[in-house]
Amino acid sequence: MTEPAAATPPTRHGPPVGRIVLTVVGALIIVISLALGAVGGFLTWAYATQRDSEGFFTTSTEHFETATYAITSENIDLGVEPGSDNGRVDFGNLATVRFQVASRGSTPVFIGIAHATDVDQYLAPVAHDEIDHVRFDPFRVTYRLQPGGSPSGLPSLQHFWVASAHGVGLQQLEWKVQSGRWAVVVMNADASRGVGVDASVGVKSDWVLPVAIGLMTGFVLLLVLGAVLLVLGAIGLGQRIPEVEHAGPHSVAIEGHFDPQLSRWLWLVKAILLIPHFIVLVVLWLAFFVVSIIAFFAILFTGRYPRALFEFNAGVLRWTWRVGFYSFGAFGTDRYPPFTLNDVPDYPARLEIRYPERLSRGLVLVKWWLLAIPQYIVVGIINGGAAFGTTHGGTRYATGPGLLGWLVFVAVIALLFVGRYPRGIANLVVGLNRWVFRVIAYVALMTDEYPPFRLDQGETEPAPIAHSGT
Repeated sequence: MTEPAAATPPTRHGPPVGRIVLTVVGALIIVISLALGAVGGFLTWAYATQRDSEGFFTTSTEHFETATYAITSENIDLGVEPGSDNGRVDFGNLATVRFQVASRGSTPVFIGIAHATDVDQYLAPVAHDEIDHVRFDPFRVTYRLQPGGSPSGLPSLQHFWVASAHGVGLQQLEWKVQSGRWAVVVMNADASRGVGVDASVGVKSDWVLPVAIGLMTGFVLLLVLGAVLLVLGAIGLGQRIPEVEHAGPHSVAIEGHFDPQLSRWLWLVKAILLIPHFIVLVVLWLAFFVVSIIAFFAILFTGRYPRALFEFNAGVLRWTWRVGFYSFGAFGTDRYPPFTLNDVPDYPARLEIRYPERLSRGLVLVKWWLLAIPQYIVVGIINGGAAFGTTHGGTRYATGPGLLGWLVFVAVIALLFVGRYPRGIANLVVGLNRWVFRVIAYVALMTDEYPPFRLDQGETEPAPIAHSGT
């Protein structure tokens, strides 16, 4: 009688190449979108708050003074010289520059802009100072002295200026930017020695707002597109583990099992070993933020957290906990964390969040900014934060580790010298991390269960995470 053949175990396949491509492309798109958003946000802020009544972005008024006959700028190189074989680029529609100068005394002042070659020819035999370096905080200007004699004629009578102004009091010169090499000259209008003026420079462009709007639009569209691609790709990475429902009393369950024998010195270099994880986590947390915003509106209108988005964000928290347990969050294991969003039952650090079939539409409006305020205070004590104060020298900021950081530091020092991680600190460290992740899940709208003001210490939950049968 023939015995039945043994069942062949199912073959495990790696993640499909297509999902890897989606994940990488989504991450790159998110990085590009953030760059666009940073530039677009800065331009929008500048356009709304930094222009004067005439639409110019203007520097503060500063004093320039010399004992010679003139003050000149360094040559301003704006590309191809007019009349060259390469043609000429007209920047006139891109920006207008405004110079404002005023003499502190009764001497009339002159300001002009011309091609650098014409200025060099006019001032070559004249004693003048060329601006070498300008420092703004505090303001300080240094010059390069060009020796010589007095000018051969009044500056206002020269015919090479493309724009100029002279007279008593405030003088204003506006110039549409053009290609070429240019120089700005400030003199006394009577060509006398000893020039002292208060001056400012402004720039106006009609392209700032359209460019800012375009960049911000690109930021939003690419951010959403990148987040969608990243989620679609990342939820399929790694070996698929059968879904596990933990039996604990809380919707967020965390385990952290410390290795019986930890290396005395490996913790010193774990930050270097984890650089690839840190890079991935930066991108994943950016996507986590975008996904949470999308989930906010989904919950608000439907009362449900989209399952695919929930699994992605749970995977980011799971990945973060494994990296934290391996490194600064606990230094509890020497097993290198796997690169996956999925649960890994045999890894010493595990995190599971029970999927909520329904979520309150009302709570979603007040969880993160109102109800969680007491929790923020506790998490700040656990993880540390920043403090600031005002002194005579200005506002000063200081940051420092929290309770968790100090406990982990004491534990690894003990590990280094006695070769053992203190058990009491180990239980407390996992309990503090458990509190922090419960708060994160609540603020990220993944549960309506308010984090309890109770420190559940120990490597396992009051009821541990159930292990799937394999």
